[in-house]
Amino acid sequence: MGEELQRWILMVTARAPTNIAVIKYWGKRDEKLILPINDSISFTLDPDHLSATTTVAVSPSFTSDRMWLNGKEVSLGGERYQNCLREIRSRGNDVVDEKNGIVIRKEDWQRLHLHIASYNNFPTAAGLASSAAGFACLVYSLAKLMDVKEKYQGELTAIARRGSGSACRSLYGGVVKWQMGKETDGSDSIAVQLATEKHWEELVILVAVVSSRQKETSSTTGMSQSVETSELLRHRSQEVVPKRVLQMEEAIANRDFGSFAKITCADSNQFHAVCLDTSPPIFYMNDTSHRIINCVERWNRSEGTPQVAYTFDAGPNAVMYAPNRKVAGLLLQRLLFYFPPDSSKTFSSYVIGDTSILEEIGVNSMKDVESLTAPPELKSESSSSTFPGGIDYFICTRPGKGPILFRNEDQALLNPKTGFPL
Repeated sequence: MGEELQRWILMVTARAPTNIAVIKYWGKRDEKLILPINDSISFTLDPDHLSATTTVAVSPSFTSDRMWLNGKEVSLGGERYQNCLREIRSRGNDVVDEKNGIVIRKEDWQRLHLHIASYNNFPTAAGLASSAAGFACLVYSLAKLMDVKEKYQGELTAIARRGSGSACRSLYGGVVKWQMGKETDGSDSIAVQLATEKHWEELVILVAVVSSRQKETSSTTGMSQSVETSELLRHRSQEVVPKRVLQMEEAIANRDFGSFAKITCADSNQFHAVCLDTSPPIFYMNDTSHRIINCVERWNRSEGTPQVAYTFDAGPNAVMYAPNRKVAGLLLQRLLFYFPPDSSKTFSSYVIGDTSILEEIGVNSMKDVESLTAPPELKSESSSSTFPGGIDYFICTRPGKGPILFRNEDQALLNPKTGFPL
């Protein structure tokens, strides 16, 4: 590289979705390699509503690797970041940008420094798998920048796994299975796509953000404590999950919502039972979480067949699945009745994402919410409590596709001339 080219900057911007597991990953058999003690299955969510966007840049003028997350600089010194950077760099290939006269040889990746900027369009560290979207996007964008070619299907998912276990599932859209694998080096612990986002596209997913605050016990800490102390976790991973994975695969293949709902709810409840069985016990859900479960369970029982499935990751936020738009509208109607926005909220900020679901129930304003009545399953009760302010906001979404590369420089998070955040 000549002196006249020392000021060049090469950038790539990508977006990757988050995912929510319906068969939970909880517990590692190898902390360093992030190898799970059981398989897991997840739905990738629409990246328009829940995703991370990442810009990665390389330049001979950069003096060190640096990263900015949601506008604030963060350290790249952590083992998980270093694992991803090392693994991707070791697989980098020759890159030629003829338009700008840039030539990077594969051996150059070991000495050139990177600038990384990432932004989540949903709460970070609040139990909505922000790390899954973030590390998936990091690995995907770096692989595109360095022209990394997979030597086997799923190799990139194995690298993303080294950053955050569930990140491996965010490298595909639709329904994804993370295979726990058997090899001690983790080479077979990869994600595979079970179905595309089109397979069950009539599903509607409603996220109730109960709290966007960072959770008190991180997933990493919680898993470690559960593996060490929970007898229920050992039973779950060895006896329960292997059977449930097969049942879930069959339910999804057949689009059998009744079976899907029963398995999803049961697995979520058992995961949180494991957290309670941990010493000291871990409390990810709160009173609002429990009220949401009660709301859904009462409705399901009153209908005699599951209308909605719920699942909670390591946090209080509820992710609910409805079989179609009509049922999703009825679900949202119930939740707006039980959890109306408090006076500090505007209606437009209370329900976001695919707000066309509101058309199913004719609710378009605070006044409409105030006129909602108790659902039929509570009509016989003398009173039905409501809980204003119990929920921060709702996100209406759907199964979504995997990572994409942005071609438009306007979508970059770094200045193309300086390589620093815009």
